[in-house]
Parts: sequence; C-alpha cells; structure tokens
Amino acid sequence: MKTPVITKEKVKSVFDNKYVKVFDLQYEEGKHYLDATRRPLDELTAVKSDEEVRKMVPDAVSCVVILNLKGKEPVLCLSREYRFPAGRFLLSVPAGLIDKADIENGNAILATAEREICEETGIKLEPSDKMTVISPLLFSTPGMTDESNAVVQVVLNRDLMPKMSQDGAEGTECFDGFIMLNKEEAIKTIKASTDENGIYFSTYTWIALMVFISGMWK
Repeated sequence: MKTPVITKEKVKSVFDNKYVKVFDLQYEEGKHYLDATRRPLDELTAVKSDEEVRKMVPDAVSCVVILNLKGKEPVLCLSREYRFPAGRFLLSVPAGLIDKADIENGNAILATAEREICEETGIKLEPSDKMTVISPLLFSTPGMTDESNAVVQVVLNRDLMPKMSQDGAEGTECFDGFIMLNKEEAIKTIKASTDENGIYFSTYTWIALMVFISGMWK
C-alpha cells in the first residue's frame, strides 16, 4: 500500500482557538482527514518526518505515582477528576501539558511531572524519591488527534505519609479526592474496568494500573 504523504501545503485550518485547533489533512487528491490538535500548523505531527517525530517533545505528561512507605504495603495514587468531554468524574493520574518553562528547564518531561504532581497532589518531591521515564511519547487516540503524552513513573520512598491536597488545581481542573489502591485492589479495578463505585478511567490510568500490578516499578 502506498504511504500517504501530508505536506503543509495540503493542510487547511478548519477551526482555531486558544485551546484546540482542527485541521483538514488532504492525504490524496480529493481525500481528507480531520485532525483535532493543540499544535499550530508548523508543529503538526502529520507534517513531520520520522526523524523529527523521534525528537519531538510530547504535548503532556502522565504520571504513575506509587507511595512506597516504610513498613507499609505500596499503593498506587489515583484521583477522581471531572473530565468535561466525558461529562463525569474519571479515575485519573497526575497529568498536565508541558509548558514553555518546562522546556526551558532542560528536561521538559521530568520538570512537567514534578510540577503536575505538586499541583494535583500537593506532594513536593524529595531526594529519596525516584522518577523514571517509562515512555517518552505515546499517542492515545491517533484516529482523532495527534496529541501525545510521555509516561513517567514516580516512586515516593518515604518514612511517613506525605500531606496531600488538591488545592493547587488550576483553570478548569476539578477534583473529588484521592484513591489509594494496593496491588489486590488495583487488580480488581483492572478486571472490573471501574473502581468500586463504578468510576471509569482513561488509557493512561490503565497504564498506571498495569505498571503497578506488574511490579516493574520496583
């Protein structure tokens, strides 16, 4: 099969505002595909070369946060976050967009992870904690959008439970408490596809559950 080629000249803006853009990608004469994105035309993934994509900074970072407290069973930290397109609260991981300051920091992915964890959980990282990039770039819904996330594993190695708060949430972010799952509870959540209250979750929360269950974080 011939690989479609999309160039900037074949891309037309359909909708454009501060938060989201929609582009018409013409991949063959008379054939089109719509792309919902946060990126301007020059930064669209569709018009990048393979080499450019390999070096691309993702749009956002999702964090697998594991509390490894001394003398306690490790738990995965999730939250209930209201997601407007879904119209309900979903089980979520600390996550957020990479901003200009994060990029200027030198390691945009880790800088974003540290900032978002602080904003959404109130936890400030300490020297005993460990951050690891699991994946530098994943596409969650490539049939609709070119938005990408990095996935970062954060293990909080502490003697005592840190103070946690969702007061740092910004903009439209709306939270309704934390959920701490041990391995058995995480397995039940995966099998049920919801928590015990019937709350669903995103692809990135599924990844966090699987990372935690697998023990690959150890």
